[in-house]
Amino acid sequence: MEEILKRIGDLVAEGEDDDAVEATREALEMGIDPMVILNDGANAGMEIISEQYNEGEAFLPELVLAGDAMSAVIEVLFENMDAEQAAASKIGTIVMGQAKGDVHDIGKNVCAALLAVNGFEVHDLGTDVTPKALVEEAEKVNADIILCGTLLTTSLPYLADVKQYVQDTGNGDKIFVGVGGGPVTPEFAKNMKADGWSRTSFDCVEMCKKLVGECKPNAQEMVYVNSEDR
Repeated sequence: MEEILKRIGDLVAEGEDDDAVEATREALEMGIDPMVILNDGANAGMEIISEQYNEGEAFLPELVLAGDAMSAVIEVLFENMDAEQAAASKIGTIVMGQAKGDVHDIGKNVCAALLAVNGFEVHDLGTDVTPKALVEEAEKVNADIILCGTLLTTSLPYLADVKQYVQDTGNGDKIFVGVGGGPVTPEFAKNMKADGWSRTSFDCVEMCKKLVGECKPNAQEMVYVNSEDR
């Protein structure tokens, strides 16, 4: 069992999505529990690539490929989990998208993959997403958090519009709004009354865990996560 789990982890870390899926199916046929495959196999692979990325031994393209492989493995595992297992593996539901006017998606894709790996159900609406579309999707899937980011200063006003639209639709006390991206400063996030701000994709995961685990929407204190301050 240890051998197949290590192979799954290595394939995820290497971004070999087809081979990772094949190995996952093989592990399932061996009778290994899907949660064991997720925790001891696939998650271990993401930990490998995350450590390599933090130490400068891997870069964003490798991280994206590993995230894609992880997402593919998760899809297979969820198909083979019962409802109770699937529910136990999920810690929250997130709707996310790049702000209106911004079509950059690499950082968003990495963030989505890392959130999925860490137990969130992620609904990614892509790029150039309107505040209305984000909120309507959040209402539809009963989301806990809306995440919106941008790399363009010209799209910053749309981040504030997301928070305002959440308020206007009566969801202010139900849905958190988290923001991030190059030009998005903590000061901007605080002024727009965001519930959370994070600097990196890894920080975003920690931010979301804190929001669903420790906070209430519209709290006075914004959740601030920046690993560069450590």
